[in-house]
Amino acid sequence: MNDGQRRTGVTVSEVTLGARQLGAELGERATLVQFSSAFCAPCRATRRVLGEVAALVPGVSHVEIDAEARLDLVRAVGVVKTPTVLVLDARGREVRRAAGQPRKADVIAALGAAV
Repeated sequence: MNDGQRRTGVTVSEVTLGARQLGAELGERATLVQFSSAFCAPCRATRRVLGEVAALVPGVSHVEIDAEARLDLVRAVGVVKTPTVLVLDARGREVRRAAGQPRKADVIAALGAAV
């Protein structure tokens, strides 16, 4: 999972999301935010991987956002393709981001930056 500069030129640390924007409570330790679209096959696999990780790691939650229904949020955080996964720390600050289907080991490693 990548951090630092995104293609939009906005640094990852500038994105902070709360329960109001996500439509769900933040995890106690970290939140895995998945931006998906209806006909995206990798999105289904990503949902499974993130759900497994959230169940495995205490205090971590998984929130899935329908990118088509939430274009305002997609634009605000600079999502350009689905699936895109944001790893948020306990305060809702983005610490990692990846586009495409992540591997379970990579998600677990990325959580290390958030917890």
